Amino acid sequence: MSADDESGRPDEVGVGPWPGGPGEWPRNADGSPDERYDPELLAHGDRRNVVDRYRYWTLEAVVADLDTRRHPFHVAIENWQHDLNIGSVVRTANAFLAAQVHIVGNRRWNRRGAMVTDRYQHVRHHPTVADLVAWADAEGLPVLGVDNLPGSVPLEGYPLPRACVLVFGQESVGLSDEVRAAAADVLHIAQFGSTRSINAGAAAAIAMHAWVAQHAAT
Repeated sequence: MSADDESGRPDEVGVGPWPGGPGEWPRNADGSPDERYDPELLAHGDRRNVVDRYRYWTLEAVVADLDTRRHPFHVAIENWQHDLNIGSVVRTANAFLAAQVHIVGNRRWNRRGAMVTDRYQHVRHHPTVADLVAWADAEGLPVLGVDNLPGSVPLEGYPLPRACVLVFGQESVGLSDEVRAAAADVLHIAQFGSTRSINAGAAAAIAMHAWVAQHAAT
């Protein structure tokens, strides 16, 4: 894995080479090299935007450790018109340690907003809403839509299931009719200003944090 800063600013984040040289690199209790650590990063520095516990770790080691702690909620977003919010959703899902992000519709999406967090976050594609729903049913996961639609119920105070799929619609049109029909409930986020709706990426962040507040807050 490259030691370059993932943000493209090598002098602004991260740490330099591991102090002490190769003879001081991390080792296991038996004296063997600790394979979680990337020799290139140890030698040249780690400029990635990762938390301190993962400094100098290989990408594979980081993902493997995250996989031991992932939360059981999933996030899905419809992508019929190449929604630019998907990268933001992936980045937030990584921050809140969602099990997976599901992209429904077009397979291709703009990864710039993810800020390379898609390397650490599991992302699955479903060609249609029916495919997503069939997968969720097979996994025993209720589908919950998030949109400010007539008949929707407030997210605030709603008892989110510990294991579930939160689905967000296209920025311009919201949830599709197929998702509305399949959802156990459609939830809306309370708003108090003049704008009819909020950005899909922001809505996803609020909903994910609502799950964290109920199930994972320390």
